[in-house]
Amino acid sequence: MHIPNRRFAIIIAVLLHVGSAYAQELGWNVHFHGFADNREYAKSGKYSHSILGARIAPEALLSLDSTHFLHAGINFLHEFGARPFDGTNISPTIYYNYRQRGHDFYIGMFPRKDLLDGYHRAILNDTLTYYRPNVEGMLWKYANNTFHQQVWIDWTSRQTETEREQFMVGFSGRVNLAPVYLSHQVTLWHDAGRKNNTDENEQPVRDNGAALAKLGIDLSDASFLDSLDISGGGIIAYDRLRGIYDWRTPKGFIADMYAEYRKIFIANTLYAGQGMDIAYGDRFYTADFYDRLELGWKPLQYKGLEGRFTLSFHFTQGAVDNQQQFTLQYNLGRLYPRQR
Repeated sequence: MHIPNRRFAIIIAVLLHVGSAYAQELGWNVHFHGFADNREYAKSGKYSHSILGARIAPEALLSLDSTHFLHAGINFLHEFGARPFDGTNISPTIYYNYRQRGHDFYIGMFPRKDLLDGYHRAILNDTLTYYRPNVEGMLWKYANNTFHQQVWIDWTSRQTETEREQFMVGFSGRVNLAPVYLSHQVTLWHDAGRKNNTDENEQPVRDNGAALAKLGIDLSDASFLDSLDISGGGIIAYDRLRGIYDWRTPKGFIADMYAEYRKIFIANTLYAGQGMDIAYGDRFYTADFYDRLELGWKPLQYKGLEGRFTLSFHFTQGAVDNQQQFTLQYNLGRLYPRQR
């Protein structure tokens, strides 16, 4: 969703002016995300490309009390070298947030960060962080010291005469039985036709998604490392093209390991099973076997600032690809009021 710059600026200004007259407290934040991601995937036959750019997302908050919050801002992306600059990469951030007793509810266009960025790459690929930073829909979550559960819907395309109707729903959760935990992640993407479409060659309705369940153990407190987490479990994908083929349900096993000491980290993901065509998933999981090894360093860590460099190796049958990534994220400000 894109709004002409001038009109959108007027809308934001009016919201802030009217809301500030009734708000008991104001908050603000500016999120900066710079990235350089070079993907050398030719050996496995995947798409090699480089993604370089910067995103800035200023956001203001109006709170009526400690429960109800209204957010407004913009999200601007510029990819290095892109010309001409026409403002089409400016998107609105406008949402309502309810917070009370572990419940957290969002409706509007709200940041994906900290809400959906914990999904496994097999289900939601990390490119979404660059090109779709906001969810457009609703999300509810509940969390306490041992339990977390959330459900959400993201409307990715509104049906018109030229655009297909597309939306994704998902739910995920985790139960902590320290140091052991159980987690699950589920998504379903619905891709329907255009409005009033009579084209016989139009792709029929597609339903596509995946479900992942894992058992893990967090050994961070039992080792000299700052972080040590090991988990493994099963994943099943499901896909059908109505009138063309019925449900296809490939299955596989996934194991993950993450270890960090001071500013150095290592991560590994192993997948073995049947190739999976998950619409928003990482394309490496279309292979029957895949292993991803990440070696990383966090040279910058200070309050809301984190910079990290990651060297990744992608192992598939008969091929080894590589990827170099540097990201810098900085949060400056404070949105929510401090607890009294």
